[in-house]
Amino acid sequence: QIVLTQGGGGDLISRESYNNFELQLQWKIAEGGNSGIFFHADESDLPIYIHAAEIQILDDARHPDNKQTNRRSGSLYDLIAAPPSSQKPAGEWNLVVISYHNGHLQAWQNEVQTVDIDLHSKAFMQLVANSKFADWPGFAENVAGHIGLQDHGDVVSFKNLKIRALGQAQ
Repeated sequence: QIVLTQGGGGDLISRESYNNFELQLQWKIAEGGNSGIFFHADESDLPIYIHAAEIQILDDARHPDNKQTNRRSGSLYDLIAAPPSSQKPAGEWNLVVISYHNGHLQAWQNEVQTVDIDLHSKAFMQLVANSKFADWPGFAENVAGHIGLQDHGDVVSFKNLKIRALGQAQ
């Protein structure tokens, strides 16, 4: 189990860089907490969220980001809202599976699918254009990168992390 007990430790990123992958982990957030799971993160001098998309981790009942459905837990942050049936209260363990294969991103939280989109599609580009990321050069454009667990300053726990590289399409 990995526990961020206070902010300032920094984001935790994988040693390896991944293109196609499947990630499975469990997370638990403290009351009022916020964190996230990033993928295709780079090691630029910019913060991790500038280029890497995020599956949100949130106390949906108490954190102010709950006012926008696409910022609640399990969502592709600020882009695609996770169904409320996928969300558990703060303090409970949540199971997340994220699969990325040749541009196709899928995510499940607590066995409910929360994301299913091609990141190279016009639909995805339109979501980005209508989000806070519209004017962020390079956002979600990396074809490979690190998996990152966010230090947002709140207590968050992770366990049973498993990353599996997936092959390329033939």
